[in-house]
Amino acid sequence: MAKTILAFEHITVRNLNQIIFEDLSFSISECENWALIGESGSGKSALLETIAGRLGLSKGFIDTSYFESANQGVASEGELINWHKRISFVSSKHNFRNLSNTTEFYYQQRYNSMDSDNAPTVGSYLSGLKPHLPSAYWNIKRVVQRLNLSDLMDEQIIKLSNGETKRLLLAAALIKNPILLLLDNPLTGLDIKSRADFNDLITEVNASGIHIIMATSPSEIPDAVTHIAVFEHCRIIKSLMHKAFLEGLYVDSSTAPLDLVELKELINRTTIPPFDYIVKMENIVVRYGKALILNDVNWTIRQGECWALLGANGSGKSTLLSLINGDNPQAYANDITIFDRKRGTGESIWDIKKKIGFVSPELFQYFPSSSSCMHVVESGFYDTLGLYRASDPKLAGTAMRWMKVMGIEDIAGKLFRNISASNQRLCLLARALVKNPVLLIFDEPCQGLDSKQKDHFKQLVNAICYNSNVTLIYVSHYAEEIPDVVDQVLRLEKVVVETDA
Repeated sequence: MAKTILAFEHITVRNLNQIIFEDLSFSISECENWALIGESGSGKSALLETIAGRLGLSKGFIDTSYFESANQGVASEGELINWHKRISFVSSKHNFRNLSNTTEFYYQQRYNSMDSDNAPTVGSYLSGLKPHLPSAYWNIKRVVQRLNLSDLMDEQIIKLSNGETKRLLLAAALIKNPILLLLDNPLTGLDIKSRADFNDLITEVNASGIHIIMATSPSEIPDAVTHIAVFEHCRIIKSLMHKAFLEGLYVDSSTAPLDLVELKELINRTTIPPFDYIVKMENIVVRYGKALILNDVNWTIRQGECWALLGANGSGKSTLLSLINGDNPQAYANDITIFDRKRGTGESIWDIKKKIGFVSPELFQYFPSSSSCMHVVESGFYDTLGLYRASDPKLAGTAMRWMKVMGIEDIAGKLFRNISASNQRLCLLARALVKNPVLLIFDEPCQGLDSKQKDHFKQLVNAICYNSNVTLIYVSHYAEEIPDVVDQVLRLEKVVVETDA
């Protein structure tokens, strides 16, 4: 009979004054790997955080005897390893710190050379992680090779793309050679090639003796998964074997109706001024040391055009967008015209940002979490990371209207830190829309959203573009997420890193 690895029996989990789980039971045994599916906010990520020890139990029982047996004779600094140490968790956000280990990174840091120099390289970061077992299968050499990190070993981790960061986090989790590996939407941010390889990777991880619990979408369940738990309103409503799973039964194809009348009123509050060129870039080159990120890129975007910006992880998409959005100082060393004005002719970053509505994985990673959701959305009027002034009742009213259009008005008064990752992303999307910008830049905007939320957002973007003269740049690794209104494409190829002869 297979041994139980971990069991929660009739647990109650609270976060502050909110009950997340009540009378929940879940267990994983040897030879089992679990996928957790369900709508955003249904409890999948919360269960992973509970298993990882990030959320505490107020009632119930945990069986950790398997870990205690496995840890016998395995010491860490002279003490037996706590059972949580034998669990690796790859969550939706990283917690990298600088070389002095005193502060976390901040938004825009990757583009500022002096500050980014305080970040460890991929190689030094991985070298600082010690496996609990001396003869562990997943050593640095193996993870670097298996996760295609060889060319990134000398790169500072702050300069990695979203997808490269996800691969690094997976590598770091494996180096610990855990008993249990927890993955929260692990395919988020990965390009097509990396996603195709993920199925084989999970099979190899499991074959090495690691058991897996992952929150994922019904359409992205690896072959190695043996069991599936379906979540709804923070309860497991069904558990079944993977071989009995029918994806179509668990994909909600319904789309919340879009209030087109309200949307038209919102986007017609202001008139978008005319421009000849929204963006004009000629022979763009961006390098950091010997690393050539962009080489001879030319791109012209006229008003009202809708573009998809595509390319593999590390091809320079986010760097290119940072030149447009005013976040990258190398814009001044290139021939770039934004909103009919050449960069470096006296315009301020704020002159640029006030015309742009922007969302990216980096903004989600670094956005301060101490504000209310309403204040997060209202901050979009000022292009600040949070509201650092008294709330304006008129602007707050407009922000609430956008939140209603997005279907998140019920979280307006909640703290940003206390809502689900999917609702945090929806707040940032509403923040990008509130001021009716000239240009919308959506860099992987649907990360972490469920199928219903993705469909609703796609419908919303289509309606905004069809009913206004807004210009759109849209980045996604999933073709089905790209709005129908998009009719032009710029595809970037990764530039080979220069080395000494």
